[in-house]
Amino acid sequence: MHLLIIAHGSRQESSNNEIRALTERLRQLESPFMGIECAFLEIAEPSIPEGLLSLIARDITDIVVLPYFLSAGRHVLTDIPAQVEQVQSAAPNVNIRIAPYLGAADQIDQLLMRQALATVVS
Repeated sequence: MHLLIIAHGSRQESSNNEIRALTERLRQLESPFMGIECAFLEIAEPSIPEGLLSLIARDITDIVVLPYFLSAGRHVLTDIPAQVEQVQSAAPNVNIRIAPYLGAADQIDQLLMRQALATVVS
């Protein structure tokens, strides 16, 4: 099972590199994923289809897509599923699942509070 983190993508390469660095840090964690990669909805590369097809080309048949988005807007509800479905229909033997987006995580409220408090507690 492999994890593909999906971020929006930015014209600022430093923003895209933050996602790549996050991906690298996640690879260092103990997890059930055999590999962790990232892809981008737009602007940056690889695109979602490119990221999925790259994994499929390596004979990976079980992929979890994790939207790195904070709210359930158009990208989370429509755009990402449409791009995943496009690849899924071309590779029906591959199990591609979309995990809940980051903002839906149970611990997001505690994380936000810790971030805010980090500015006032030192």
